[in-house]
Amino acid sequence: MDAKALFIDWITRYEYPALFLLLMLGIVGLPIPDETLLLFAGYLTFAHRLAPLPTLASAFGGSVCGISLSYWLGRTLGRALAGSLGPRVGLDAERLQAVQAWYRLRGKYGLLVGYFVPGLRHLAAFVAGSSRVPFPIFAAFAYSGGLLWSMSFLSLGYVLGDEWQRFSGRIHEGALLLGAAVSVGVAAVLIVRRRRSVRRAI
Repeated sequence: MDAKALFIDWITRYEYPALFLLLMLGIVGLPIPDETLLLFAGYLTFAHRLAPLPTLASAFGGSVCGISLSYWLGRTLGRALAGSLGPRVGLDAERLQAVQAWYRLRGKYGLLVGYFVPGLRHLAAFVAGSSRVPFPIFAAFAYSGGLLWSMSFLSLGYVLGDEWQRFSGRIHEGALLLGAAVSVGVAAVLIVRRRRSVRRAI
């Protein structure tokens, strides 16, 4: 039995607690197919094997606990890691402060949509914590994003019904493509801003 089948079996057997725990661990960064599990949970509500409200509460609670844990890990460990790894990737203290200031100003919006981008949702909260984004601001954006993400994929699983597994792979591939596109876009923006700052300095 592969990992995905094992996780699906856990949700089938242990229902809401398993959904909560797996999504929490997945948000923190463990290799757990979050969207697939949400689709499956949505299908189970379609099949009347799970109740809609407890399912949503379990999914939302797991995502909130996971992203909050990532935030506090970033708040306690993030600066130390950035200080040791920053110089190795070209981030001196001044540039690191500039990145953190930008994140405090605009990075919070990434918390709102980051759930929908594999990879970004695992890092966004950690960076928010290390950048000292105030917890109330973090919670407002991150928890709203978690609710929207949970509702979207549970609803999609419910609508797809018996066809959920057929479309699961395509949805996962689409999410990966979106993540790649976002990564390229962010890199392009950073390169353009870096060149502009160099020109102004000249």
